[in-house]
Amino acid sequence: MLKQFKNYNFILGSNSPRRKEILKDIGLNFSVFPSNIEENFNKNIKLENIGAFLAEKKANAIKNELKENDLLITADTTVIHNNELLSKPENTLQAKEMLNKLSGKSHKVITGVCLLSKNKKSSFSCETIVTFNDLDQIEIEFYINKFKPFDKAGSYGIQEWIGLIGIKKIEGLYTNVVGLPASMLYTELKKFI
Repeated sequence: MLKQFKNYNFILGSNSPRRKEILKDIGLNFSVFPSNIEENFNKNIKLENIGAFLAEKKANAIKNELKENDLLITADTTVIHNNELLSKPENTLQAKEMLNKLSGKSHKVITGVCLLSKNKKSSFSCETIVTFNDLDQIEIEFYINKFKPFDKAGSYGIQEWIGLIGIKKIEGLYTNVVGLPASMLYTELKKFI
């Protein structure tokens, strides 16, 4: 790992197992300090900016806890289809509706990331276009029943079964769809430090 990274205590402001795994795979040693904020926002905000807005909101909720040499990483991933935000489904019916909307079509996945230290802040977003094959009802129901994607925007995890059998193509970073754009994050961390 880069020498200059060793001077920082990295903190992930999320309990997401997928984000933890990506940071670990990048090679960062980090602690976890989730910000348990309400993920609400002004309805006038542009859909493409919601992820960055929520990432900053999560960072701001923790900023007073930061010590010298702490570097906080927060993120929020949004799924947008036909100018509609597809949040985390509240139940099986909503999950089915979302996956039916995504079936056979393309949508945007945008992850907003905020980097915050005691005296510096930087935010960025990454966009990936994901195109699904046509999914039939048996596939959708099997996926929802087995994988219970209720903690995932758009009702799916690309790293799960539905991603293996249902994704026709992706344009952009795969890790962005998982929840953290790894190569972009690494580049931005080098700039930040």
